[in-house]
Amino acid sequence: MLAAGFAGAGVCLAPAVMAAPVNVSGDIVKVRLGGDATQTRIVIELDRAVDAKVVTRDSETAQQIIALPDVEMGKALSGTGMGLIADWKVENIAGSTRLKLNFKGQGKIHRRFLLPPADGISVYRYVVDIVPGNADTSVDKPSPVPVIAAPASGKTQMAAAATRDKKVIVIDAGHGGKDPGALGGNSYEKDVNLAAAKALKASLEKTGRYTVIMTRETDAFVDLPARVRIARNANADLFISLHSDAGGSGDTRGASIYTLSDSGTERAAKKALVKGDWSLPDMPQSDAVVSRILIDLTQRATKNRSATFAQLVMDHISASTPLLKTNLRQAGLFVLLAPDVPAVLLEMGFVNNKEDEAMLSDPRHREVMMGQVARAIDVYFANEVRYASFAGLP
Repeated sequence: MLAAGFAGAGVCLAPAVMAAPVNVSGDIVKVRLGGDATQTRIVIELDRAVDAKVVTRDSETAQQIIALPDVEMGKALSGTGMGLIADWKVENIAGSTRLKLNFKGQGKIHRRFLLPPADGISVYRYVVDIVPGNADTSVDKPSPVPVIAAPASGKTQMAAAATRDKKVIVIDAGHGGKDPGALGGNSYEKDVNLAAAKALKASLEKTGRYTVIMTRETDAFVDLPARVRIARNANADLFISLHSDAGGSGDTRGASIYTLSDSGTERAAKKALVKGDWSLPDMPQSDAVVSRILIDLTQRATKNRSATFAQLVMDHISASTPLLKTNLRQAGLFVLLAPDVPAVLLEMGFVNNKEDEAMLSDPRHREVMMGQVARAIDVYFANEVRYASFAGLP
């Protein structure tokens, strides 16, 4: 449900071309198109979140229709397409708002996701990527071309990114040492988590784009405050904690991901106000009101980035890994509390489920799954740069 630009594109685009946006109808703020005959994106900007569903068959290559539940329409919106889209229309049919896409020749939906409001962007963005009907989408690559104009605050991100060559990723293998975590039929969670963390580290380092820091690289016990401290001391750009779930009779299986809940946000703010490991670098020493405002602003941006990354991870690993029905979750977990480091906790599957345990213990599956997480990280940062690069566009 939840980064921007062309995310997870299977093919690259030519220099960006943008269609003139169509504006405002009920909950719909704007409709934008971009791309070309190799990949085309349509973006619906909304005043509210939406859990959209494709109502046509995947095999339909002449058109696709997507239902937008609970989205209120004013007048119907329509327009000529570009790239692979011949034309499009958003209308209310029998009380349901629907997006109808007619393709030039054959096309198919490659990816669709919802982006939450982010720094300087006040709307939700429902994004649909279209590729040719015969395109190979088995390998995702971040595209270098933007479609959506960026907020002015993106310039600040670009300046910050220029101060160091590589993004810093902290990988946290959950549990360890005297804390074994959950017990599977043939394995301890702590061992599964560490093996996955090492696979992700190898996948990221292979790209040459990241500095990777592990909270533990052996079967060692590291307490929760120390894990967060490692991320903050490293000025991490992203923190990902790897875990394996357990529960019930062992019948439940599937991956899920956690971001910080509202209760956790309040807990993190209180910790930041008492300084120590949690204080923000530029926090005033005396003005409590100003300090809290700064913390709230920082946390809001961090939560948005975390939610964006969480959705990207789920989108990418779904190709190889079963997901829980409700796989995007929130909790006040300690390792997610840093107010200024985007963070997620990925439950890779249920270690007390035979099928999940077999997958999690298989080096080949770990390599594939962590490779998909690495690609999600690529897309996450590629989008961040594209927003910055096009900060001046209308």
